[in-house]
Amino acid sequence: MKSEPFFSIVVPTYNREAQLACCVKSLAGLDYPRDHFEVIVVNDGGAAPDTIQGSPEKSTDMKLIHQTHAGSAAARNAGADRAKGEFVAFTDDDCMPDPNWLTALAQRLSAEPDRLVGGRTLNALPQNVFSAASQLLATYLYSYYNRDPANARFFTSNNMALSADRFHAIGGFDSTYTRTAAEDRDLCNRWRYHGHRMTYAPEAVVRHAHDLTSRTFWRQHFNYGRGAHQFHQARSLRDQTPIRLEPPSFYTDMLRYAFLHPESHPPALLAVLLMLSQAANAAGFFWEWASQPGTGETPT
Repeated sequence: MKSEPFFSIVVPTYNREAQLACCVKSLAGLDYPRDHFEVIVVNDGGAAPDTIQGSPEKSTDMKLIHQTHAGSAAARNAGADRAKGEFVAFTDDDCMPDPNWLTALAQRLSAEPDRLVGGRTLNALPQNVFSAASQLLATYLYSYYNRDPANARFFTSNNMALSADRFHAIGGFDSTYTRTAAEDRDLCNRWRYHGHRMTYAPEAVVRHAHDLTSRTFWRQHFNYGRGAHQFHQARSLRDQTPIRLEPPSFYTDMLRYAFLHPESHPPALLAVLLMLSQAANAAGFFWEWASQPGTGETPT
């Protein structure tokens, strides 16, 4: 890098004080010049967090803004609206970026400033089988959609960065996604629809500490299914093409992935949980479709 670009890091939060404290601590420990980044925490209508005032690194420029509860997509937009940076980086309150995270993103964006760059996300709770399965699914999706790292197609919103100007030019996140589900898919799709390209940067690492139970695992993927219906409907209207789902090989390869990439849990158990995630996703998808009579299109 000829000179370090200025970043605005946006973190939406909603009633997760303990997780946010870990996130803020990791951001305060970034190996990046303190005068070249700011952190904007957006409280999405929850209890006012004390974390910012108690930041362990006073030299880090951190600010807290509040909004009425409208979802993480709207919260990210609110943070980006207040951003001073040339680039905006997004992570979540239950995530802990590695110290070189921002440096890795900056190196990619300094070389290709017009790209959307996404990093690699790892499970920070390896002992939790539901968290491990959920992250394994996300890793599989990255392998499926981002086979060519220089022509990537999908990033999750907890680890991405892009030009602030281009973010605003495409309309930011779609705030009609009020659940934390598919707003990142929509942003990536609109980014590519406008002719922009995406780069996968596995060296930009974030550790995700999403503590799941059987109930919250099901609810998470049910909501992903609801969001998927909204995304496919919006994409269909945008592209003027029918709603189409992935081919059967997508699902069989997903199950094989559990055995080819073993975690700290039995592969057969992870495969069962991957199947359960897809059952929950399908249930959410068709729940959303059935709740909109006359407006949904039957997927093919």
